[in-house]
Amino acid sequence: MEAVTNAIQTRKSRRRNIITLSVLGALIVLVFLISMNTGVIRLSPVEVVTTLFGGGTDKQNLVLFDFRLPRIVISLLIGAGLAVSGCVMQGISRNALADPGILGINAGAGLMVMLFISFFPNTTAAPIYLLPVLALIGAGLTAALICVLAYKKNQGFKPTGLLLTGIAVAAGISAAMIVLTLRLSPEKYQFVAVWLAGSIWGSSWKFVLALLPWILVLLPFVMYKAQVMNVLNLGESMATGLGASVTREQLKLLAAAVGLAASCVAVSGGIGFVGLIAPHLGRRLVGAKHQMLLPVTAMIGALLVITADTLSRSILQPSEIPTGIVVAVIGAPYFLYLLSRTRA
Repeated sequence: MEAVTNAIQTRKSRRRNIITLSVLGALIVLVFLISMNTGVIRLSPVEVVTTLFGGGTDKQNLVLFDFRLPRIVISLLIGAGLAVSGCVMQGISRNALADPGILGINAGAGLMVMLFISFFPNTTAAPIYLLPVLALIGAGLTAALICVLAYKKNQGFKPTGLLLTGIAVAAGISAAMIVLTLRLSPEKYQFVAVWLAGSIWGSSWKFVLALLPWILVLLPFVMYKAQVMNVLNLGESMATGLGASVTREQLKLLAAAVGLAASCVAVSGGIGFVGLIAPHLGRRLVGAKHQMLLPVTAMIGALLVITADTLSRSILQPSEIPTGIVVAVIGAPYFLYLLSRTRA
């Protein structure tokens, strides 16, 4: 009887997961189509379809293929990357409030990118492909500093200590970035200010090609480690008893999470809260098993960022709101809600 009940529950869970993935996929496609129609220059749905199949005018081809589609694709990649990065950090730290932005990883990546932009021109092709590498260096150094400060001998990483250390390091890096802005020219200062607010400034196919390899390599790696993350969630003692090399696996997953966050920040600026919101919504929809949680989290993150970017381009036309501000309007109240529940 118990076996039959378990089989029924498994079947229901599988059906629910399929429905969840289908609904999220349909919503992403819907927002994708709406986003292609959104902008200062209006394109009707018929014109979009005609242009996609090669029947558009030169102006329509320019608007759709050179301006809108690269930005839409980057929004999807950034959303998936930041969301999965947050999910990994929450998993290995066992802290519901862990997020690349809150822990200072985004700030570290941003500081390195800002240093490069401050001292070198960003108009040539080489810096575009170099930015993710520089961001990875900054994020990696920040993560290493946080780990060194938060690690306790014979105790490992305590979730609360890791979070508080990350917040402190992020505050210090943010202060350093403010000081650096004092030496910028007015043009670069305006660019950096918009970038820090979370503007998707890399909106050409070159930036897509710069970001895509990182996503294609690191996302499958994290998915492959889903079972390991399930074991790590049981706690260090239990995971060690099951044969897992806890510290080594934590460092591998942390490196992947840092790589995802850094490469996304390099082309998106300081977009926060995606890595916090998406994993929580994913757990509510499909539970805590990472085999389903990771892909659902990636889809939620992609949907969140592409929706925020579409709204940022349409609310105050012809002006544009940084995408990070729209995400923050959604994420800040949710963060306070999670913080209040954690304290309780």
